[in-house]
Amino acid sequence: MARIYDNIEIKFEDGLNDIISNVGVKRVDFCVGYFNLRGWTKVVHQVEHLEGDFVVEGSESIHRTCRLLIGMYQPPAELVKMLYAQGDNTPDADMVQKVKRQIAQDFRHQLLIGIPTKQDEWALRQLSAQLKSKKVVVKLSVREPLHAKLYLAHRPEDRSNPIQAIMGSSNLTYSGLTKQGELNAEFGDRDQAEKFNTWFNDRWNDRFCVDITEELVKAIDESWAAEKLIPPYHIYLKIAYHLSEEARNGIKEFTLPPIFQRELFDFQQNAVKIVARHLNNDRRRGAMIGDVVGLGKTITACAVAKIYEMTYATSTLIICPANLQEMWRKYIRKYDLKAEVMSMSKVMDIDNMRYFRLIIVDESHNLRNAGKRYNQIRQLIERQSSRVLLLTATPYNKHYSDLSNQLRLFINDDQDLGVRPERYIESLGGERGFMQRHGDVHIRTIRAFNQSENVEDWSELMKLFLVRRTRSFIRENFAKTDEANGRKYLEFSNGARSYFPDRVPKSIKFKTESGDQYTRLYSEEMIALMEELALPRYGLSLYISEKEATDAPKHISALIENLSRAGSRMMGFCKSTFFKRMDSSGFSFLLTLYRHVLRNCVYIYALDNKLPVPIGDDNNLPEDYTEDEDTGTDIFGRHDSDTPVDASLNIPTDMAVYMKKAGEYYNVIASKSNLSWLDARYFKRTLKQKLKKDCETILSMIALCGKWEQKQDQKLNELESLLRGDAHCNDKVVVFTQFSDTARYIYYQLRKRGFTNIDYATGDRDNPTVIVERFSPNSNDATGKYTTEEQTRILIATDVLSEGHNLQDAHVIVNYDLPWAIIRLIQRAGRVDRIGQQAENIYCYSFFPADGIEEIINLRSRLNDRINANANIVGSDEVFFEGNEQNLRDMFNEKAGVLDDADDDNDVDLASQAFQIWSNAIKADKKLKEIIPQMQNMVYSTRLADENGVEGVVTYARTANDFDVLTWLDKDGNIISQSQQRILQALACHPETQAQQPLDNHHELVGKAVGIIREQAVSNIGGMLGNRFSTRYRIVQLLEQYYDQGENLFFNADRREELKYAIDDIYNYPLQETSKFHLGRMLKQTGRQADDDIVEYVLELRRNNQLCIIADEDINDKENQIICSMGFVKNNMP
Repeated sequence: MARIYDNIEIKFEDGLNDIISNVGVKRVDFCVGYFNLRGWTKVVHQVEHLEGDFVVEGSESIHRTCRLLIGMYQPPAELVKMLYAQGDNTPDADMVQKVKRQIAQDFRHQLLIGIPTKQDEWALRQLSAQLKSKKVVVKLSVREPLHAKLYLAHRPEDRSNPIQAIMGSSNLTYSGLTKQGELNAEFGDRDQAEKFNTWFNDRWNDRFCVDITEELVKAIDESWAAEKLIPPYHIYLKIAYHLSEEARNGIKEFTLPPIFQRELFDFQQNAVKIVARHLNNDRRRGAMIGDVVGLGKTITACAVAKIYEMTYATSTLIICPANLQEMWRKYIRKYDLKAEVMSMSKVMDIDNMRYFRLIIVDESHNLRNAGKRYNQIRQLIERQSSRVLLLTATPYNKHYSDLSNQLRLFINDDQDLGVRPERYIESLGGERGFMQRHGDVHIRTIRAFNQSENVEDWSELMKLFLVRRTRSFIRENFAKTDEANGRKYLEFSNGARSYFPDRVPKSIKFKTESGDQYTRLYSEEMIALMEELALPRYGLSLYISEKEATDAPKHISALIENLSRAGSRMMGFCKSTFFKRMDSSGFSFLLTLYRHVLRNCVYIYALDNKLPVPIGDDNNLPEDYTEDEDTGTDIFGRHDSDTPVDASLNIPTDMAVYMKKAGEYYNVIASKSNLSWLDARYFKRTLKQKLKKDCETILSMIALCGKWEQKQDQKLNELESLLRGDAHCNDKVVVFTQFSDTARYIYYQLRKRGFTNIDYATGDRDNPTVIVERFSPNSNDATGKYTTEEQTRILIATDVLSEGHNLQDAHVIVNYDLPWAIIRLIQRAGRVDRIGQQAENIYCYSFFPADGIEEIINLRSRLNDRINANANIVGSDEVFFEGNEQNLRDMFNEKAGVLDDADDDNDVDLASQAFQIWSNAIKADKKLKEIIPQMQNMVYSTRLADENGVEGVVTYARTANDFDVLTWLDKDGNIISQSQQRILQALACHPETQAQQPLDNHHELVGKAVGIIREQAVSNIGGMLGNRFSTRYRIVQLLEQYYDQGENLFFNADRREELKYAIDDIYNYPLQETSKFHLGRMLKQTGRQADDDIVEYVLELRRNNQLCIIADEDINDKENQIICSMGFVKNNMP
């Protein structure tokens, strides 16, 4: 009776190995429909021990050990077509070659399924060796589909039973041998076995049975199971090749109009195409160009707009700061763009605006605060479903929330970004810790990233949207070298050169004497008086009468509630402004004190006369507030350009003078419509007392300073000497200051001292583009427009010119005052250190007291300590001096490099970085352009770890939803990093880097990494509702109570069942942001009707798929694709 192998009671693997291992068996023949390369692991040992025998094939006697005939090669659809086709289906030579290529591709694909193991690798290498030695020969039957499963074991010395046969349903696959239910029977009858043998030989010797042994060898030897070690450099380049896919495809897909091909450098053209690719991605819908100052973001954006215009026959809207509108209009005219320009501060009629497919937001960092103008722009983008291009050299200022708000212009709060803030999640102890703290936040949204302050998290997010290159990156990768002097330069299409100049810090030391006006400014007494200030106008909520407020009408209660929101932050800004204007000039400082006393007196006047108190100007942060305030307004917002130019500035110290003016100014602002008012009766008496005390203190500060004598202003005198001196008497010079008061002061004083061809640019000047053009015509396409006599030689400017303007006709800048952040000085240098700069050196002058820098450092340090001693005074947005006094010492000592861009590879976006690695490699070795793309996925290599490096494995995989993930595990399986930029840096190597033998658990670590990636990709932490005050927790509690009440007339079984599903969804998935917002508001209502409304609303939201963020179920059924891996081992050589 035949033996049965069904993989249920008896494994077919056991039966097959039994007949192969029988005594006397010399060779085997297998005929199967399908063959899985990894299934060979089950027979590799037994086949290896066979000695082989001669067999007649045609007219030849050939030594064979294992012959494998495969019968099924057609895809299912093609097979059906073939079975029902009419006529002769006999294959021709072309079809045979096509089939061989197809089967080879199929075997390659087999090797990419699942997780590699060390056992599979060994077996596949054995199979490759057996195929190469012809111990195993594989043919493919292409005459017709062959679905037979026949296994023959030949033992020629057995006279009674020379052939053992098994026939049935099992293919030579892992599942067919071990897992799925099959039916296979062993045949011991000699006659039957001979007939099986004859049948096999007839198919084997058919002329349409083609040998594919070499194709199998190639499939294995080009896979992760190859015996030959792969160079680590090739794995490094494979990673760079895949990570740069967006960049490479964008560069291939888009063609620039001829004018931009002529005018843009290669790095700018690359940016245009990469950005266009980002914008066309339906999952992103936006991009950011964050190149550092001076690399041509504006012209790059113009090229993007032109591509969109030509591709989609649509228009572009450019939203920019008011002072850049005319500059943009010049570009629109130059490149004939179908575009409109609009100021950021302009009120929009969203309902009646024309359609714009692309919206460009220039200097987008100005929208880091989500105020009225921000919300208006965001509504426009949402309404028109526009693509958005953000332009900024400073994507974030002090906090990553700055960056988040910019991205949220085109990213929905609930949008699944495919990446998570991994470092922040780790800091909380994992996903469960994240959900416990942020139960209402989906873990892969922009709101999840808002919780993180980790640079690695934000770098991972920004790689999806940001194109950012630094000057050093451009210099290293795109610049040529002048053989004559060794300097780096970029070459224009007409052959002209733009060199990279050196920034040379220079210090100007001005003398101070004991008792003079500067030493009085910086005295301990002055600082002590500042510290006494209570600044009550910025903390009005502290002076509200609880008795009066209790019975206040609703609209008054709302005003009172809003008082405390920004008060403490404004107190901090006010104090910092005192200190910074003191640093700027005594003139500006005294004006600030004067205005502050006058504002206080207006409040005192209102309180004395029981009049409404103006509360709308001081107690809300202005949306366009900048750290270094450039305002040219009087105390009530009116432009005040009448800067005193007399020999001295004498600020009154008599309180009566201010109180006399207070009534007049109160009547002026009473007619203004942009202020809120609160009746005087709502304030405590202590408010007036504090205001008067502050006035007395400030008047003491004014008296201490005394008159400001212009001729004794040593700082101004040194500036005059510099401008008249031999070194720069004929050079164009830009003088930067933080404050418009200081700018006008310098301007008028220099004019009074005989300087001509001088101008100033502040926030209140009309059309700064014309001012800039007259100063720097060559760099603003105005060459020849102005004679030398008509051009401006000296330009005094606030940081209003630190955005968007070209000033590179000059190569000398002067920092009249020193910002407390070194980055501001670097940005100022970047205004003249731009493409097209002809000078070899950029001279950056800064003022310091001749006595030395330590006094300034000590003063700033003391102020920094005092201000930050009370966090609620300064507020979280203020950062003073950055704790880096060494920068000041370096500038004082004129140390080279102190004002260079603080950039490195970490500041370059990942796609650009990866593309440049790939581009540089194929330029150096053109053969790599063919080698790397043809490398199969899942390949790996191992290299020596760097000194102090850890042993482990980096796995690069692409998730089911097409996101790239790199995971670096140590040899024990612990995560080292998932930061792509950090890992790419760690992987960096060169063509000569030697491959090493892998870790014993290399494949095991790859498998663990893939498991981590899959878990991250599809995880939704169920049962974590956050704290008991969260919206999600309270909604579930309410719905469960409602559900437990059972059925009634108005709540039948179907609706109760629907509610159960809604509860399950909320319990298992985060709420969508919109639904959470509305449900949170509804929870404030009480009563049975309110509960009924919430239940109805929840059910409606669920029916419309608007309740929860539910992951794509298809992802669970998809496999993560392993691209490659790199191991690190330590050098154990003595």
